[in-house]
Amino acid sequence: MLASLSIRNIVLIDKLDLTFDQGLCVLTGETGAGKSILLDSLALALGARADLGLIRAGEDKGSVSAEFILPAGHPVFDLLEDLYAEQNEPIILRRVISADGRNRSMINDQSVSTGLLRSVGEALVEIHGQNAERGLLDAKGHRQVLDLYGQLFSRLKDVAKKFSSLQVLKTALTNALYEIEQARVDEEYLRHVVGELEDLAPVEGEEEELAALRSDFMHAEKIADALKDARKSLTENGGVEGKIRTATRAIERVVEKASGKLDAVLDSLERAAIEMGEAAMVIDTVGRDLDMDPSGLEHVEERLFSLRAAARKHKCEVSGLIPTLADFKFRLAAVEHGDAEVTRLQEEVSAAREDFQVAAGSLRAKRLSSAKLMDKAVLAELGPLKLGSAKFETLVQELPEENWSETGMDKVEFQIATNPGSKPGALIKIASGGELSRFMLALKVVLARSGSAPTLVFDEVDRGVGGATADAVGERLSRLSEELQLLVITHSPQVAAAGRAHWNIFKGGSKVTTTSVERLSEDARKEEIARMLSGASITNEARAAAQSLIEG
Repeated sequence: MLASLSIRNIVLIDKLDLTFDQGLCVLTGETGAGKSILLDSLALALGARADLGLIRAGEDKGSVSAEFILPAGHPVFDLLEDLYAEQNEPIILRRVISADGRNRSMINDQSVSTGLLRSVGEALVEIHGQNAERGLLDAKGHRQVLDLYGQLFSRLKDVAKKFSSLQVLKTALTNALYEIEQARVDEEYLRHVVGELEDLAPVEGEEEELAALRSDFMHAEKIADALKDARKSLTENGGVEGKIRTATRAIERVVEKASGKLDAVLDSLERAAIEMGEAAMVIDTVGRDLDMDPSGLEHVEERLFSLRAAARKHKCEVSGLIPTLADFKFRLAAVEHGDAEVTRLQEEVSAAREDFQVAAGSLRAKRLSSAKLMDKAVLAELGPLKLGSAKFETLVQELPEENWSETGMDKVEFQIATNPGSKPGALIKIASGGELSRFMLALKVVLARSGSAPTLVFDEVDRGVGGATADAVGERLSRLSEELQLLVITHSPQVAAAGRAHWNIFKGGSKVTTTSVERLSEDARKEEIARMLSGASITNEARAAAQSLIEG
């Protein structure tokens, strides 16, 4: 329910704080007192379009806050999951509009998009006024209202599941048909590419190996020359090994006279001789193993260049040729075996379509039966509301396949005819302002247990009626308020007398006109209803009549 409403600097309101009760809350006042300002302020907090004209003259910004108390498990908490709203805490919607065009939307002091604020607002409050376009007036929501009335949730879930399966299969079939069509167009090319890549037969890691071999071949001649020079330096002019031997013999001649001081020199010379010998042997071995065949380099370069040319052709790395070949083989297989896959998918789509139609058809039958019951219940409410000659019917039309959805294959629309013999049409197009409010009231009475927003606002639901009809409006509002919170702006004393709480809206101010709202005591309430009965001059008879209305 709407627990409180705080308004700052909106049109004629400078500062206003209101608290509301559960049940039927009545707001009355003279014409022009500012009742529409309250509605515009509430709508602003609920996410309506921000009109800078709402800012009080001379102020740079205006704001509205609306606090709601909701039962645990209310659907609004699902919308606020990302805001971590606690289910046992109030929900506060706040809107601030500035004269420079900026506006802020907040829920529980956290900034949110205006779209989220509007979604939450629509789940919390329905406003039914002279120009209302929300709630039951929107034909887009009629199917949901009928399903709620008929309690068709399990059937809806089944239909949604079957529709999802059908869509998945239809998408798969569409993709398969497209792929096979494209593949057939390119079949000759595909076969050519597959053959070309299979002949090339790329091997994983081959490019790196070939590059290393090519490098070896290209440097083989230089390596051979270097080995030759090294061998020459070790052997010419007696060679290094010969010089070491000569040095060794010279030391050996005097070693016995050196008292062991030359032993280390001999050891070093011997090791050097051995190392030089081994170095010469390694040089000879490497030289013999060195591949100097020019045809080997030619073969390696030819293979490497072929791989790289193929990679450039297919716009990939050499390492990507193997998956490229696999992809072309797959596409070619789609041509060769695609018909069987398409046939299989077509059969599955046909079966899924039939499953959906059966489930949606069963749902449609339930909708039709629920529509008859709802129409009968609404018509029973119209007579006492001075709409006895009107007709109300729920139109359930089967849609073509391209308009099927997870909600079935039906379009649902509430239609009315206000005059005998006239053709039924859309609610908002056929009914006048006063008729529209009473139709909304009749619908809401019937749908009170079907998941409505917890707070309903009716602006002049009694417009154009009086006497027994006004009594009936008041009685139905009272009955509806047992299920929901109602805020009713009214000029009818019969409706006002049915309220659980009563506020009076009036203008005041000595220098600057302002709109104020006052909660009435029991005595003040009786006086206000007496004014509504008799006008400016309140008589004792009017007071007695007011007391009689209040007592019921």
